Amino acid sequence: MSKRGRLVLLGGPSCVGKGPLCNALKALYPQLESKLRKLVMYNTRAPRPGESEGVDYYFRSPDQMHRLNEREDFILLEVRGDLQGLDTAELFSILDSGQDVLFEGNPYVPQAIWNLPEMAEVDIQRVFLAPLCRAEIIWLREQGANVREMLVDVMRRKLLRRTQKQKGILSLKDLENIEKRCNSAPMELDLAWQFDWVIPNHDGEDSDNWNAFYYPIGDALQAVEAFAALLRGEPAPYAEKWEKNLWPVE
Repeated sequence: MSKRGRLVLLGGPSCVGKGPLCNALKALYPQLESKLRKLVMYNTRAPRPGESEGVDYYFRSPDQMHRLNEREDFILLEVRGDLQGLDTAELFSILDSGQDVLFEGNPYVPQAIWNLPEMAEVDIQRVFLAPLCRAEIIWLREQGANVREMLVDVMRRKLLRRTQKQKGILSLKDLENIEKRCNSAPMELDLAWQFDWVIPNHDGEDSDNWNAFYYPIGDALQAVEAFAALLRGEPAPYAEKWEKNLWPVE
């Protein structure tokens, strides 16, 4: 029997830069990226510009998702107002073939995956992409800042810039979606300490630092270098470990 593959779980708030990070990994480290098979989730939201069925998500209606959830090997989660689902039979089939699997998305999904009883025998690498670094959080708390409110504002600005790049003029529905996503970020950072590593990254999906200059620069470069090092099992000084009480819960 072939050795079971490794599961890499990359989580973080919406617009923190998970997608660009994976694209940069493919561009800079194609041999490393080619060993990872993307885990394709099911989703009830509409495709974004450039997204494809079966590549980014399996796009299904809410009714279809609830029917899929009648199966024992299907996980259904509510993520920022949308339903996301995972075919666990497909996941274990890939892992049992010996291939490594990469998930990137909302951090509640990795939590649901690693809590499956069958995951006890799987080599899992948990990586969280955060819009603030550990030192910033500690400093802001020392100043008496409301860090949760500040994070919401940080993510709101990132999401506004990203959505404007995608759509130009924004509708009321777009603005409501942005508010839902930025307000979910503090709760999602509550999960960061449960991941093996946290990679700080100020260059979200709205940033030119990923590809405007052909090569990534700034935090974008540091983030992809750290992610690549972790995937190779090498030291990654830029990556952090967060203690449980680091992120403010009040």
